[in-house]
Amino acid sequence: MAGQGVSAGVRWLRRRLASLTWVQRSLLVGALLTVLWTNLVQSGLTNRLLYDGLFLFVGPLALAVTHGKRIGWRINRVAIRNAVLLSLFVLPFYLVGSTLPTIRAYYPMWETSAAPAVFIPHAIQLFFLALAAETYYRGLLCVGVKDIGFKAVFISPVVYMFHHWGKPPIEFLLSGPTDVLFGAVDYKSNSILPSVIAHGAGLVLLDWLVLHDPLFDPTPLLRHLEWLPIPL
Repeated sequence: MAGQGVSAGVRWLRRRLASLTWVQRSLLVGALLTVLWTNLVQSGLTNRLLYDGLFLFVGPLALAVTHGKRIGWRINRVAIRNAVLLSLFVLPFYLVGSTLPTIRAYYPMWETSAAPAVFIPHAIQLFFLALAAETYYRGLLCVGVKDIGFKAVFISPVVYMFHHWGKPPIEFLLSGPTDVLFGAVDYKSNSILPSVIAHGAGLVLLDWLVLHDPLFDPTPLLRHLEWLPIPL
């Protein structure tokens, strides 16, 4: 009797899954992947490469391939143009952020140095982490479900902010708006290329800047931002 009950339950589950739309499957798999990532990911760059690669990169792509979807994995003139514009737009934030005490105390997240032989492999690894993250957040959870309209841009910000918990307060607060901005650009581009380039290049640039003396003295800026209820 117990075996029959299990078989009936499996059949019911299969029917339910088969009846789901692509959007519903994307959101369901997206939720499962973030639960797995949150509970299994470990500290260390090697572990992040493994778990981000598995849950944020391979997982979404596997779902897309099995359903004949591209989830933003396309390159065209519009995507290239928007990648350049988005990168230029966020550049000042990275330049200013690299001078803030809380950012300089936190980054680089993983040990590296400015020596080219050390930093170049480090930069490649950071770029892969950005590619994995954008494949999940902006690919699976935004461009991949753009059939629901522009509201697709607002699906991942909460998850994105949650995954930034524990980082410098200013970065945590800006992660939500950043997610919306990146999502909107990728949505309009029908490609995740803009966010991949802006995110990946930004991570590499930030680490490089923090490994060197600040570009300018942030004291005047900090005085003007003393009203913020968070440390900078």
